[in-house]
Amino acid sequence: MNGVELFLLGRTLMKIGEAAMPEPEGGSTRYGGSTRAVLIVASDLSGHPGSAVGEIAARTGLPQSQVSTAVARLKEAGAVVTAPDPADRRRLLVRQAPHLSARVAEVRSSTIEDALGTALDAPTPEQLKEVTDALDVLARHLAPHSPARLSP
Repeated sequence: MNGVELFLLGRTLMKIGEAAMPEPEGGSTRYGGSTRAVLIVASDLSGHPGSAVGEIAARTGLPQSQVSTAVARLKEAGAVVTAPDPADRRRLLVRQAPHLSARVAEVRSSTIEDALGTALDAPTPEQLKEVTDALDVLARHLAPHSPARLSP
């Protein structure tokens, strides 16, 4: 596998992950912004609590408007809370909510089987197991919060 193939595989995996996400109440057209941006912002906040929107944008490479939209969606879902920055009351600092909201619990409990079934075009149970086992191995070694990724 070369870098291009790996990149394209990563895009496919992102699309499968997005397809596995349960629709928010009111449907996806109710909200602006993409699921991808929301997940990127939520992931960034898990490692950088108390960040301003501009700081999140700088770290993630997302435009500030997309970060603001993602924060608004996360706030409405009960996943994050905001508070004025004590050093500059015009800025809001964002952090994960202290309690798991119903929407966050729903998203975290979603599974990938249906999305994989669509991506693999009617796979056999053996093929589904092989792919999910391979994804488990990759997640164990490459996930953002895996022990290997936390070391300097």
